[in-house]
Amino acid sequence: MGQGQTLRITLLLTAFGKSFLGFLFATGILVILCDTYCFFQANDPAISTEGCVQDGKIHKFGTNWRTEDCHRCNCSWHGLSCCSIFIEPGDYDRETCVSIFNKNTCRYTVVEKANPSKTCVVYSWVG
Repeated sequence: MGQGQTLRITLLLTAFGKSFLGFLFATGILVILCDTYCFFQANDPAISTEGCVQDGKIHKFGTNWRTEDCHRCNCSWHGLSCCSIFIEPGDYDRETCVSIFNKNTCRYTVVEKANPSKTCVVYSWVG
């Protein structure tokens, strides 16, 4: 192999390595930004053999539903699992702005305290 071919291969591997590192970095950011809050509650056969119990209501095995507090839940033989379907404002001016949660849309809006008709800039979202 000549010196020219070795140089080309080295440059190609360096470019691939940088691209791959960029991909890993972007994937890491997406995982952090797309994180949701989830919980699991194991079934207790002493309470119900027909499904999962949540807030005093029995949900049949194999069913899915949305809760009033904006979680998507499903019931399996193993238990009840629920995950949030909303994101929360993380970084905004907390001195002049306030976040307001709408349970109908499962979304937050951030508005000025002094003038709620004006929205505030949110720099990051969590959830």
